Amino acid sequence: MDLTAEQKSEIEALRSQSATTRRACAPHLEEILYEPFPVLDHGFVRVIDYMGDDGAVVQAARVSYGKGTKKVQSDAGLINYLLRHRHTTPFEMCEIKFHVKMPIFVARQWIRHRTANVNEYSARYSIMDKEFYIPTSAQLAAQSEINHQGRGDVLQGDEAAEVLALLKEDAERSYSHYELMLNENSSGNKLDENKQGLARELARMSLTLNTYTQWYWKIDLHNFMHFLSLRADSHAQYEIRVYAEVMLEMLKRWMPATYDAFMQYRVGGTHVSAKGMDVVRRLLAGENLSQEESGMSVREWRELMESLGRDT
Repeated sequence: MDLTAEQKSEIEALRSQSATTRRACAPHLEEILYEPFPVLDHGFVRVIDYMGDDGAVVQAARVSYGKGTKKVQSDAGLINYLLRHRHTTPFEMCEIKFHVKMPIFVARQWIRHRTANVNEYSARYSIMDKEFYIPTSAQLAAQSEINHQGRGDVLQGDEAAEVLALLKEDAERSYSHYELMLNENSSGNKLDENKQGLARELARMSLTLNTYTQWYWKIDLHNFMHFLSLRADSHAQYEIRVYAEVMLEMLKRWMPATYDAFMQYRVGGTHVSAKGMDVVRRLLAGENLSQEESGMSVREWRELMESLGRDT
């Protein structure tokens, strides 16, 4: 992760400030507010602001249930109940805002979560930094033969070295052409005083997708947990999963009771279809059932058996 002296100074200034407030605060999240956490080779995630805590979820829920609920049910118990039964609106009352720096191809995958408010670095207004994501050898894998959007075996030896060289070469060359078309370098200085240069909104077309971009990303707690359930999953693409894993730890600092319920009912749990429930009942009854007899597709059967810890 590379920060300029100006960025470091700004973060230090923000972290040195404090304010007295009547708003709910999350002490463990306050400890890391504004602080960047490195991800990949040049990326980071940092929390910029948040609204609410576990108590805010409970407070929102009890508007519906009434004050008497608190006498018979603990806050953590109520949060567990809400997540277990998919009551989403109390979690929508809390929000969190991040500053994220990631490769463009990760951002394009990330933006599929359309429930957030996003403001991205503008390459029409500013010159993109000369920073590219170059994966480690361990992440250079062949196309999976089973999963059409996943990875297979890791490339080895000369093949891996060739791929890395191509990625670096393409990124360097495209950025060099970007600067030539702009007639400016990343500091905004002209390369040739006699040339006008192409508009930034056009010159950016030449940049590779592993170029780093940045954005501010604000989302409510319900949709944030949905993002984490998909992107922190072991099946998610590595380059977005590592961001989600950092943000998962930030959820733990922000909402410890909600985090525990989320890990219990979303991350550690599973959804079972009507056919799946029928299979489970028949297996519990001692029936020796095959995929063909279950009425489920091969993929459904494999996923159910994996969730039950059984051989397919």
